Amino acid sequence: MRLFYLGFCMLLGLSGAVAQRGSVLMDPSDASQIQQSLGQFALLDKSYEDLKQLADGAIAQPMDVPVPKDPAGGYSHEQHKRNYQAIQAAGICYSVSKDQRYVKFVKDILLQYSRLIPTLKNHPQAKGSSPGRLFHQALNDCNWVAYSVQGYDAVYSELTPAERSQIESSVFRPLATFLTRDLESWFNLVHNHGVWAVSAVGMTGFVLKDKELVEKAILGTKKDGKGGFLAQLNTLFSPDGYYTEGPYYVRYALLPFFLFAQAIEMNQPERKIFDYRNQILKKAFYAALQQTNSDGKFIPINDALKEKGWDTRELVTAASIVFQRYGADATLLDMIRQQGRVLLNKGGLAIAKLDKQLGSESPHFERKSVIFSDGPMGRDGGIAILRNGVQQQQTSLVFKFTGHGLSHGHYDKLMLALYDDGNEILTDYGAARFLNVEPKFGGRYLPENHSFAMQTIAHNTVVVDEASHFGGKEAVAEKESGQLYFADLSDANQQIISAKAATAYKDVTLQRTLLMLNDSTLDKPIVLDLFRVLSAQKHQYDLPFYYKGQLIKTNLPYQAATKVQTTLGESNGYQHLWKQAEAKPNASAFTLTWLNDSRFYSVTTATDTATQVILARVGANDPDFNLRPEPALIVRQQWAKGGTFLSVIEPHGHFDPTAETASGAESNVKEAKIIYDTAVATVVDVWLNSGHKIRLAVANNDAASGQSHSLSLPDGTLSWKGYYQLNLL
Repeated sequence: MRLFYLGFCMLLGLSGAVAQRGSVLMDPSDASQIQQSLGQFALLDKSYEDLKQLADGAIAQPMDVPVPKDPAGGYSHEQHKRNYQAIQAAGICYSVSKDQRYVKFVKDILLQYSRLIPTLKNHPQAKGSSPGRLFHQALNDCNWVAYSVQGYDAVYSELTPAERSQIESSVFRPLATFLTRDLESWFNLVHNHGVWAVSAVGMTGFVLKDKELVEKAILGTKKDGKGGFLAQLNTLFSPDGYYTEGPYYVRYALLPFFLFAQAIEMNQPERKIFDYRNQILKKAFYAALQQTNSDGKFIPINDALKEKGWDTRELVTAASIVFQRYGADATLLDMIRQQGRVLLNKGGLAIAKLDKQLGSESPHFERKSVIFSDGPMGRDGGIAILRNGVQQQQTSLVFKFTGHGLSHGHYDKLMLALYDDGNEILTDYGAARFLNVEPKFGGRYLPENHSFAMQTIAHNTVVVDEASHFGGKEAVAEKESGQLYFADLSDANQQIISAKAATAYKDVTLQRTLLMLNDSTLDKPIVLDLFRVLSAQKHQYDLPFYYKGQLIKTNLPYQAATKVQTTLGESNGYQHLWKQAEAKPNASAFTLTWLNDSRFYSVTTATDTATQVILARVGANDPDFNLRPEPALIVRQQWAKGGTFLSVIEPHGHFDPTAETASGAESNVKEAKIIYDTAVATVVDVWLNSGHKIRLAVANNDAASGQSHSLSLPDGTLSWKGYYQLNLL
């Protein structure tokens, strides 16, 4: 069978069918159902009309197939992108309408490409080891192939043998050969680029009835399983569906994963690809959704742009195929209605019918507290999201102790981020990049992505001696990960997790324990953060908190650098931080309060007379103003043999700009103190202004959940069994 349409995936999430031919997305009877259903279901109608508008708009414009010359975001780059979207859209519209205008458009533009592509060498703007021909990087060439081959397949039956021969021999075969032979090592790479490469070539193989191309796509160029689609499925996902490059990149990779799986299922059903690895694609899809904030935006760990959410076109395609292959799920309607479109296949039709049937009565998608393991065997650390509350009122605490994340990973073991009411409160920087904005470094990753965004000081985790974790070396970091120590998420109001990173530094062990606590005395959950560092040597330890919002006050005075500011350091990201103020606490806790949207937030950190508190801002040594000027509170300690940072993070109060009123603007934390800290255990007390006290004890070196502990404290003996003890007094 030939490939027909593999989804309006990359564009608007649509598909169609052609009755004359077989298909990898649907059979001819499916196309008939789609045609008969138009006019009955609003979501289906909108999806088709959006696609038709795109195709008709392209046909109305003069055809333009420029010689490639520009980087990402430049004219030729964007025009070739518009072309492949139009090729795909026109092919789909022909399959639905049988309008010969679409056939002519697809034929004519592909014949123009058949005259251009054989003349091309590596792209003049290529910078890396995987240059493209039509684009500056081969990844984009794979996008072009995956889109265009769908449009070609849809009109195939209307072309003459000579036209088919010209298009196949001068467009699709040369590009498939380029990807599998000239870029063989890149094609076999286990990475999101590799997923796109094998999917594009595999789809081409099905369209051209080329078994050799299909086998290379599934098993790698040597057909030994070390590369190809199955290797991607085996290696990039943990057993519970976490994608090792992080949520931003799983969003991008799910599209080729689901499209090629659909193609395999229709052509080689004996492979049972949707059941592969205990339905790993289904797990990956739902894991991706759980890694969104309550506003639908993906959590921006590693190289990530914060604007990407679950309304992205990649999730449109995945959701419709999930409906088809794994069954209807009404809780997905929350997301799909925000997307406003579906794939025109069995799954998309099922979604449109369910949308009309349930209307506003459909259940909501539930974001839960989750822990995902990382690595193909689930042994490379993981990521946890602790949640309390419902829908837009949810508070979410992110704790990252994953593996590195391949070339898109950042050096930040035991990082935390906080979200509340849909807002980012304690932030992860994400990537330094303006995607496809040509004036900003050709739309590529900016130099500051490596010099700042990847470095440990750009994240909310401990930095030792101003050096990034693993020396900022990817080859070293890829061999290591954090490790879960213990977790208890059984009570939504008392969730706790602890993880360790023993290899981030040569002679320092890191351990972080996070407690999300909510009770009747609190308006919103608070977070107790115990970050313990252990070493036989003296080191400088910095713990930053990057906060989003406007500073309101601190409980202790600081000295601001109002005339001359200096950088916080010379390298490893410190050169990009302005030192704006400094405080030397003489009390037991330092509190910084800021305003974000309509709520106040505070970080209270236990201090002593040796603690240095720094107020910093991103943006130093940045002559092109590439970095966002984000503020940070940095707590610095000089410890001879390590110690523990104790911090309390709390939402509180309310600000109403319309009524011009503020309430609860002061922190509720009266005092935070470490009362016991040894290799055996750490015990901390937090006093609230209400008079209540929180006592948390954590066992530091016992691996047995039933282990008994007994400590002699100034106020008596504390005994407990297990990893931790929480007392609310």
